[in-house]
Amino acid sequence: MKLSELIAEKLVLHPLSAKDKWEAIRLLVRAAVDAGALRAERFEAVHEALVARERSMTTGIEHGVAIPHAAVDGIEDVITVLAIAPAGVPFEALDGRPSRILVCLVIPRHKKLLHIKTLAEIAKLLNRAEVREELLATRDAREVVELVRRREREIA
Repeated sequence: MKLSELIAEKLVLHPLSAKDKWEAIRLLVRAAVDAGALRAERFEAVHEALVARERSMTTGIEHGVAIPHAAVDGIEDVITVLAIAPAGVPFEALDGRPSRILVCLVIPRHKKLLHIKTLAEIAKLLNRAEVREELLATRDAREVVELVRRREREIA
């Protein structure tokens, strides 16, 4: 699945401010609950799955991007929250830089293949320097969603 198929304005945190990746993950999961994408009673299970995945290996990749993700039982649909953190979040990224674009991806465990394909689509989009620069220049959630949709159409 493409990122544009997964996000809506209510699933974009702009701006996000977090002191570390643990706080950022908690805020991303809370945003999914607040947007109605995740039932409140699933908050802890999803949060714990994301934290466990992060402890096994950082999801902070290069170029100021982090993609915290996990496969979880008890959800039926993919849940995605995109955040723009202008000041950056220390995510122990592979290149040592703080993450300013975060995409939290929660996939139903029974759709594991979708997990891999979706991660690849998100990485393909965010691997482009101009897309990252444009995302960081956005002012609000609406601009983020419009930009992602436009850029994915251009790349396809």
